[in-house]
Amino acid sequence: MRETPRSQGTAGDAEPVLPQPRPGCALAHTTGASGSGSPHRSDGRPPQTPRGARHTGRHGGPGTTPPVPGLPTVHSPSAPRAPFFAPLALLTPLALIALLALCTWQIAAHGPLRTYDERLGRAISGSAFPSPVAEFLADLGNTAVAVPVLAVALGWAVWCARRAGEPRWWLPPLAAAVAMAAVPALVVPFKALIDRPGPPGPLAGETGFFPSGHAATAAVAYGAAALLLRPLLRPRLRRPLLVAVAVLNLAVAAGLVRRGYHWPLDTVASWCLSGLLLWAMLSLSRISRGDGSSRSSPAAS
Repeated sequence: MRETPRSQGTAGDAEPVLPQPRPGCALAHTTGASGSGSPHRSDGRPPQTPRGARHTGRHGGPGTTPPVPGLPTVHSPSAPRAPFFAPLALLTPLALIALLALCTWQIAAHGPLRTYDERLGRAISGSAFPSPVAEFLADLGNTAVAVPVLAVALGWAVWCARRAGEPRWWLPPLAAAVAMAAVPALVVPFKALIDRPGPPGPLAGETGFFPSGHAATAAVAYGAAALLLRPLLRPRLRRPLLVAVAVLNLAVAAGLVRRGYHWPLDTVASWCLSGLLLWAMLSLSRISRGDGSSRSSPAAS
C-alpha cells in the first residue's frame, strides 16, 4: 500500500493546504516588501478591495469614486438673467431727454442756439435743392403716407408671429400702434407751449412749429415698421433696413426745411420724442420674446 504524502492527508488528519508563493505573481498573499504584513500588488498600487486604501472626497460630493454613500449631489447651473433696464440701456433715453430739454430751453428762451438754427434754416431754404423734390420728401411725413406703411408692417408682423406660435405675438404690434398714437398726444402740447413762429415761406406768420409733427410721424411710422420687420428678415438685410430708414428720415427733414415748413431744430426735437417712443416699443418687444433674441421668419432659416 502506497503511503499518502503528508500534504495529502486523509480526511481525519489532513492539514489545510496553503497557497504557495510563486515568483512573478501579480497578487501574492505574502507580506509586503516593507514587511507590513498586508497583501501587496506587484505594481505598488493599493489593492482594490473594500478594505483597501481609498481616498474619497466629500460625502456625496463630485469626484468621489463609486460606490458613493448617500445620494449624489447634482448641481443645475442656470445662467443669471441680465436685468432688463441695464445702466447702459438707459443711456439712450437719457441722452434723448437731455437733447430735447436743451432744444426746448434754447427755443423758448431765445438762446444762441435758436439764432444759429434760424440762420441755418434760411440758408437751406434758399439753397438750389429742387423744390419739387423737397416737396415730395416733405410729403413722406404726412399721416396719409406714413401710417399705411406702418399698418402693412403691423399686419405682416402679426401674421408671422401667429404662424410661429409666439405666446405674446400681440405685444410688439400693440406697442407700435400705441407709439404711433402717442405722436399727436406729445407733439400738440409742445406746439401750444412753445408757440414758435414759422420760417419765411408758405406758412409765414403762423405759430406752433416746434416740434415738427411731420418729422415725428415719419420717424415713428417708418422706424416702428423697421423694428417690426427687422427680426423677420435675413441677417444681412437688417442693417441696410435701419440705414435706409435713417436716410429716409433725414430726407424728410431736409424737405421740410427746404420748403420752409419748419426750422432745423423743429425736426431734431421731433427725433428726440420719436426716439423715446421707439425705445419704449423696442423694450416691450424684447419682453415679448423673453430673452431678447430675435425671431426669424421661414425665409431666414
